[in-house]
Amino acid sequence: MPHDPAAAPLPVERFAAHDRLVVIGAAGLIVLLASLYTVFGVGMSMTALEMTRMAGPIGQPMQMGTGPVWTAAYAGLIFLMWWVMMIAMMTPSATPVLLLFTAVKKAGPEAALAPRLSLLFLTGYLLAWAGFSALATTLQWGLEAAALSDGPMMALRSRLLAGGVLAAAGLYQLTPIKEACLEHCKSPAQFLALHARPGARGALRTGMHHGAYCLGCCWVLMALLFAGGIMNLYWITGLALYVLAEKLLPGGRLFSRVSGGVLLAAGAWVILTS
Repeated sequence: MPHDPAAAPLPVERFAAHDRLVVIGAAGLIVLLASLYTVFGVGMSMTALEMTRMAGPIGQPMQMGTGPVWTAAYAGLIFLMWWVMMIAMMTPSATPVLLLFTAVKKAGPEAALAPRLSLLFLTGYLLAWAGFSALATTLQWGLEAAALSDGPMMALRSRLLAGGVLAAAGLYQLTPIKEACLEHCKSPAQFLALHARPGARGALRTGMHHGAYCLGCCWVLMALLFAGGIMNLYWITGLALYVLAEKLLPGGRLFSRVSGGVLLAAGAWVILTS
């Protein structure tokens, strides 16, 4: 139903430009800091810039000798690397729903708490990706222990396995689960109407709920980093831009289907040439 100009303004219309700039600026600062942490590989033996320059073909990373020994401290460092990288990659695509969430709170009885609730919403969203980062760390540890992944270069050693990852990602792009999660991510107003909850705990839970849908939509795309190189900046940037386009551009479902076909073809080619 079209909005009647004589009626009360919609929440987004009542959301002051200053508040919008504050939210965008805060999200941008988080992305910037996370990106710098990722690019310079804080705590790693090499920076992401160095790993990107030295990256080999898919499934054939440059051999750099013995990898680091996995200890609890090193596992914690790898987890932090994954999580900060996910923050840099996924926060931009979460900004539209964060803006809408803030606008709704500013227009309601919790207006005075809107900035704090927005921060809690974003925290919940990023906590969902912390869960993914913990699983990715465990998988990386297991792959290196099985000598299937090169420790220093952080990439799969087997073209057959790398091709399988590409093909699996392509198949997932065509599944109903992917479609359902993408629809939630592309419809922030509908998501908030169904799932928003009041209060600080509600904001945190709503953010985690949205993060869960985002995980369902994008986790397999993030798994492609194992094939291309976890710290390969070309793959990191390309995947971040793809996720942003898939969620924001019209016809996102067609976009994901086409990309699924491309990934399937790429995976088949890598397997057949391994």
